Amino acid sequence: MTADRPGPSESAAAADPLGRAMLAHHRDEPGRLVYRDGADVRDGNVAQFYFSSPESWAPATIDGLERLAEREPVIDVGCGAGKHLLWWAERGVEAVGVDVSPSAARTARERGFEGVLAGDMFDLPVATDAVGSVHAVGTQVGLARSVAGIRDLLCEFARVTDDAGVAVVDNYDPTRLDDDVLGYRSDPREGIAHRCFHLEFVREANGDERREVGRTLQFLLCSPGRLREATVGTPWTAARVSRTDESGHYRLELRKVGTAAGSTT
Repeated sequence: MTADRPGPSESAAAADPLGRAMLAHHRDEPGRLVYRDGADVRDGNVAQFYFSSPESWAPATIDGLERLAEREPVIDVGCGAGKHLLWWAERGVEAVGVDVSPSAARTARERGFEGVLAGDMFDLPVATDAVGSVHAVGTQVGLARSVAGIRDLLCEFARVTDDAGVAVVDNYDPTRLDDDVLGYRSDPREGIAHRCFHLEFVREANGDERREVGRTLQFLLCSPGRLREATVGTPWTAARVSRTDESGHYRLELRKVGTAAGSTT
């Protein structure tokens, strides 16, 4: 049985619904990705989230990519189908992608970007001091599940960057979120909340519906202030907060201690 055709007996731990959905979309194969939290189901919008063109990106997104390009090589952590990698490649910027999903990494390679590795962001398959900047957007830092966990993740980002390293991470500020966000779970601590949901990829195969169900994902949502707390005890300092829209989403630019520049908002 090939890696492209998982059997029904595969466990949720081995399932890769998001990566399968990316690969299917790229190959123009049928299928639908959904986010599910109990009875609450939302469409995965694979085309919009992972295959959008730069013309549709917000100016803040382009600005962030340009700023990181000044500190190449760039590592795109959680690179997905490679849309940001392809943007840098078209501008001659040296970059490497890492994604925990083998199918996502394959998708990016099939789209023309060979420098993509399948790997865990908590143990990046990259040498110490190998890159100048880290791009980790998609709120995946929340998968560290606690402020202490995010601190450990930032230390891993520090390991792979040189002494003048820069990193951009993102999250949702729970103080600005409505509780109708899929999978939202409140927390009594100020500036802290959680999201829990899983992904399902549904497709037709030989006349039968096949459903690949991923494991439950648990994200920590934290305000910019709480995310700054995670930098304590790491080589990073917060250099700039950018609010990307009215939904509570923001990006935090980090610089190695001693190289911080710019202002926070």
